[in-house]
Amino acid sequence: MNKARSAILKASNDPAKDHEILAAAENILRARLQRLGVIHNAADAFNFLRVRLGGLLHEEFHALWLDNRHRILNCQRLFTGTADAASVYPREVVRAALSHNACAVILVHNHPSGVAEPSAFDRAITKELKEALALVGVRVLDHVVVGETCVSLASRGLV
Repeated sequence: MNKARSAILKASNDPAKDHEILAAAENILRARLQRLGVIHNAADAFNFLRVRLGGLLHEEFHALWLDNRHRILNCQRLFTGTADAASVYPREVVRAALSHNACAVILVHNHPSGVAEPSAFDRAITKELKEALALVGVRVLDHVVVGETCVSLASRGLV
């Protein structure tokens, strides 16, 4: 952990070094979440997800799989897209939920533009995934859009 902390403290203009630093930061946040063992509030998830997805130049769609007490089972990248879109397939999301024996999920994807405002597609896929996952007993707790900030669709009443 000390090596990871020292890497974060060193500023860099080298993209390869930046990737190393971001990976170290992600490991620190993952360790904190695993130590907590549970998502207590939106800030816990936002901090982890912002570091994981905030600097990407393409869209990625992830799922933070949780058990029935909201303890973290896995944070899984499900789909990788382009600079402005990622295809999301409900069948594959349901398959992943079942493979993790998840009871709940926080969906998350990034907007490389930095603008975290949910699109019409974001709202539609959230509804579709919520319905598909409900059929197998998995609750969608939130769908977080990561940009320069994080926007929770649940906080807007859209989940």
